[in-house]
Amino acid sequence: PVQGGRPGPCSSPDHAAPAGGRQANSILTRHTMREIDAATISAAVAKLAVQACCHLPADVRDAFRQRLDKEPSPVGRNILEQLLENADIAARDDIPICQDTGLAVVFAEVGQDVHITGGDFEAAIHEGVRRGYVDGYLRKSCVAEPLFERKNTGDNTPAMLYTEIVPGDKVKITVAPKGFGSENMTQMKMFTPAATKAQIVDFIADACIHAGSNPCPPIVIGVGLGGTSDKAAYLAKRALLRPVDQHNADPLYAEMEQQILDKVNASGVGPQGLGGTVTALACAIEPFGTHIAGLPCVVNISCHVTRHAEGEL
Repeated sequence: PVQGGRPGPCSSPDHAAPAGGRQANSILTRHTMREIDAATISAAVAKLAVQACCHLPADVRDAFRQRLDKEPSPVGRNILEQLLENADIAARDDIPICQDTGLAVVFAEVGQDVHITGGDFEAAIHEGVRRGYVDGYLRKSCVAEPLFERKNTGDNTPAMLYTEIVPGDKVKITVAPKGFGSENMTQMKMFTPAATKAQIVDFIADACIHAGSNPCPPIVIGVGLGGTSDKAAYLAKRALLRPVDQHNADPLYAEMEQQILDKVNASGVGPQGLGGTVTALACAIEPFGTHIAGLPCVVNISCHVTRHAEGEL
């Protein structure tokens, strides 16, 4: 079909209808798509699931070491030392850092010039999670239905999949297992535009402080600000992927992140909730455009095992 004088996908240059002075024999440009097999995607996801559960990211390990000398509490320092030792053992022996290997949260950036062959993309992601958790001997923590039967699926599927179409011919996959000691501490507030920066800072900090030992501190704080309620929740989860030694590029939000971090660390909750000044390692705010009448805010907390692994195909 021809729409607006442009050749449709099934039309040939010889049959393209002229419109607005266009010549009937205009050349139809063909674009070659890069093909990636679904089995390749499954294999990558399986590998990343095991890697994420067994190997703590270097930025988080470095943050533990840097905070060790700054923690005044002897108990707090001992806990940080144990967390480092635990991470070392997990990496050395390829065993999970924590027994709660979480729900499999997967972020996929799919290039618009990629064609998936040999199967369905989403099915390939779920198959990769299944294979990673079953073959990798990771705990299966997913139930098929949330309220009544709550029967374990036995393979940790379905994955929590977020897919974004991006320029290029690559597929980037990030697997970020999320345990529920921290996930259950999620808070949301639908502020109005009348809310002040101080009120928002207090809400975020209070959510983390009142969580106490439940999220297994030291925590990483992800914040989604703006959009709709669901968009803010997505942004808060994605914010946890930011390296803990980086602030928002916008100095206004960077200052806000530091204020929240200072407030949480002054609470005295400390490592594992047993007192101290290292309650949080980082705060990451991801802002987004929103409605003139709203200002959604979601706080998503990650435990000290802020784990994720990424790969590109």
